[in-house]
Amino acid sequence: MRKAFSLVGFLLGAVMLTACSSGDWRTASRKSAGIAPEPAMQQQAVIEAYAADAFGWRGWFAVHTWLAVKPANADQYTVYEVVGWGVENGRDALRVYQTPTPDRYWYGAKPEKLLSITGEKAAQLIPRIQEVSQNYPWMDEYEAVPGPNSNTYPAWVALQIPELGLKLPFSAIGSGYADNK
Repeated sequence: MRKAFSLVGFLLGAVMLTACSSGDWRTASRKSAGIAPEPAMQQQAVIEAYAADAFGWRGWFAVHTWLAVKPANADQYTVYEVVGWGVENGRDALRVYQTPTPDRYWYGAKPEKLLSITGEKAAQLIPRIQEVSQNYPWMDEYEAVPGPNSNTYPAWVALQIPELGLKLPFSAIGSGYADNK
């Protein structure tokens, strides 16, 4: 009986290790998923939220989420996402950058669109997202569990701007931490 449990444990461990989207993060895909409107084709303002399985074994039960905004006639999106790498060395957890492809794979995991707002409503809400992002209370903090983490930021923005109608999935672990401020 003991050997059977050992064998089952070994096999389960082997399956878990090989089924992860682990691999090497340096070579994992970061290509566009092709689900965001191309800036050159979409002249209206755009707000989108994305979720992709977290990297490695965490992706079995957790997602990484981020927001992207594009003002009317802009040729790039501004992406807002929280990343823990480098925070211990003084880097901000909230990373803000410009890109024509806000829907990139999250280190091998294809994102899904959680929210898409275009037109006048997006144009009205983008300045508010920019403003509340400057006041994100955990700008220099990151803790995988219980948070603040990548899911805390979009949840916090959703609390500040309920008109977004952003609903994060159950697997957005750390989103509940946004209630702490």
